[in-house]
Amino acid sequence: MATAAKRVLDLDAEDFDDIAEGHESVWAARLLQARFPRTPQDPERGALGTLVPLYELMLEVLDLRATRHEPLQVVVTAHLIGEYLVQLAMESWLGHAGDPQLMDTSVGEKWGTDDRSCPHPSALRATAKRSMHACSGDIVAYTAYLDRFHSRLGEAFAICAMNHETTGPGDRPDVGETCPHPCSWITDGELEVRRDLDARVRLAKMYQDSAVVALRHYAPVGHFFGVPSTTEISDAWLTTWQRLSQQWRDGSNPLLAEHMPAAPEATEALPGMSALVSAVAGRTIGPGTMIRDIGADIRAALEAA
Repeated sequence: MATAAKRVLDLDAEDFDDIAEGHESVWAARLLQARFPRTPQDPERGALGTLVPLYELMLEVLDLRATRHEPLQVVVTAHLIGEYLVQLAMESWLGHAGDPQLMDTSVGEKWGTDDRSCPHPSALRATAKRSMHACSGDIVAYTAYLDRFHSRLGEAFAICAMNHETTGPGDRPDVGETCPHPCSWITDGELEVRRDLDARVRLAKMYQDSAVVALRHYAPVGHFFGVPSTTEISDAWLTTWQRLSQQWRDGSNPLLAEHMPAAPEATEALPGMSALVSAVAGRTIGPGTMIRDIGADIRAALEAA
């Protein structure tokens, strides 16, 4: 179990199935909910169905890494939190987190086609197309999709969600390409709901382009740079938070909403991170207890020995 705890702390998601195998504790079931399925037709969809358990785990890992005084791993985890943040925002619209098994019934029209009126660049068109067929082939093709394409899906979703039938120019922060001619799958809904989705996607994109995420590019992985200090991380987070928490021109920043789904945790390593994730998701998400629950099982086993 100690090895299991270490591998979970490392967010070794490819091996979550192996880690959970043979354990009947509640934490093992939650770990399976946080992993990406190994096979395309696995009935348990894990993080393809919902990213909430994975984000609860990442928030827990972020705090534990800070407690253990591991600044490099804090930076790596902060970067990973941004990786699927747009997909997390899209869950409320799609009913899943970009599950390839369900994409062909969730999107349509120009998605994944060569239609010139679609603003997706060629790389995102390829990602969009693969997202609809990744579960209809063999394990090799499915694994290749997860490894090389799935993390890009959020970028494609963001362009669709930030469309000109939902928000006007200049009302909200400019965070990248938008869609002037949106498909009906992203506009068939009440304007208020679509504007809420647009706002949450923009907030996710702002975090992805933030100072704290940028620290990952200077982390010493095959380069001649030093590990960011705790002070550098704190300064980067302060800069990030100040930008994220500024009100927008139309007063729609989800972080400043009257009925925020969560407030910043007082003991968080990066204060407000849970509030950010919750605002993007449109629901309360905080640090989980999985690793601590594994630790409790270890203590119980030692006491029983």
